[in-house]
Amino acid sequence: MEDKRYQDFAEDKLNLKFKNLDYLISAFTHRSYLNEHRQIKLDHNERLEFLGDAVLELVVTEFLYTTYSEPEGILTNWRSSLVRTESIAAAAHKLGFEEYLRLSKGEARGTDRARTQILANSFEAVIGAIYLDQGYDKSRKFIEDNIISTFDEILKTGAWLDPKSRLQELAQSNETQTPQYRILKEEGPDHDKTFKVGVYVNGELRGDGDGPSKQEAQQQAAQQALKFYEKSK
Repeated sequence: MEDKRYQDFAEDKLNLKFKNLDYLISAFTHRSYLNEHRQIKLDHNERLEFLGDAVLELVVTEFLYTTYSEPEGILTNWRSSLVRTESIAAAAHKLGFEEYLRLSKGEARGTDRARTQILANSFEAVIGAIYLDQGYDKSRKFIEDNIISTFDEILKTGAWLDPKSRLQELAQSNETQTPQYRILKEEGPDHDKTFKVGVYVNGELRGDGDGPSKQEAQQQAAQQALKFYEKSK
């Protein structure tokens, strides 16, 4: 019954008929799930994710190199926008991955940020599964259909800029203001510190974020603040 469910998913959503369905089922299996279901003999998806990440990077790099003549720095930023966690997780969500994820009860109740990471990891694992079962051309088509197909919109909206750069551009063009970042909280010992940073525009808190460094927390805060401008469109 479980096999048929994943085979139907492969045929309906991926337009593929897997020769070895275990690859696909493993791609949806989180390490935590196996801790609660020790009788299952399949592997979790981390090795497939490792493989899929490399295939994704190659396909996206090949596309950008052969299609555009921009310098390396711009191509690198464009590639980052296509393969970043949020982009991949959005593609997984669009294909309905959530329904097929195999997670422990604890992971299933995790935060939105944790779920985004799990979705992205699973998407990369599915790429690895397709590569092993169907070969490079089929995995490339999957990436073209679900990731590269979003690139025109990324260029149009400027989403290829990192969140801080994008936020600064929007804040200045919409409000003639420059975002200001403030540390709201520091926790933990020096060797394992966590920062909470808020970003303010025109004196108003527009977003906050956490991270192991001030820079990462600022990026998270900027990412959240961008939603303010998306709602204002």
